[in-house]
Amino acid sequence: MTAPRAVLAGVFTAVLATVFTAVPAAVGAAPAHAAGYRYWSFWERDGDRWTYATQGPGTLRPEDGDVLGFRFAVSEDSAEADKPRGTGDFEEICGGAEAGEGGKRIALSIDFGTRADAPEGERPPRSRTECARVPEDGTAADALAAVLKPLRYNSDSLLCAIAGYPRTGCGEQVSGPAAETADAPGDATAPGDTAASGDGGPSAGLAGGGAVVAVLAAAAVWQARRRRS
Repeated sequence: MTAPRAVLAGVFTAVLATVFTAVPAAVGAAPAHAAGYRYWSFWERDGDRWTYATQGPGTLRPEDGDVLGFRFAVSEDSAEADKPRGTGDFEEICGGAEAGEGGKRIALSIDFGTRADAPEGERPPRSRTECARVPEDGTAADALAAVLKPLRYNSDSLLCAIAGYPRTGCGEQVSGPAAETADAPGDATAPGDTAASGDGGPSAGLAGGGAVVAVLAAAAVWQARRRRS
């Protein structure tokens, strides 16, 4: 009985090796979940490009002719934040508007993001531009308040909503399967579901487990026959 027992032991060892190698591989094959924060990022226009603002809208005092941008999105950090879409051209936004005595003109480009960025149950408005006229010492927050009310802030003075969007939430952390986002302003298309099918991991585990059960069953039959003989 030495030879059959050795063969059976070898098969059992091989099956175990397959199971414990395949299951972690199957689990690792699942896509990583994206994590970040859902918030309004604040930008300044520098020539032909957007740069992340180094001050908040409550402290930044733009000059006449400046262009500021706001983008609502889920971002991991400022280095990965989505920029406002659109050219951000001052003449196009403010046109022939006059600053008026003791005032200044600030062009605003507001990007409400995509459906993928929106909180559950909400739909982003279409992107818009506004020309705000504020006093010479006015801040970026003053410019927003002049043309894009209602605004909402939290207790830490973080900007939570522009023109009432979103209705709830403020810089909350979110996590989940990475979503595709469209580049069209005011995108109304639901994001594609990039979550992996759950068949891969569980199937591999069940197949491996089934193989182990089959080997154990064979061992039991062989042992019973051995005893009868």
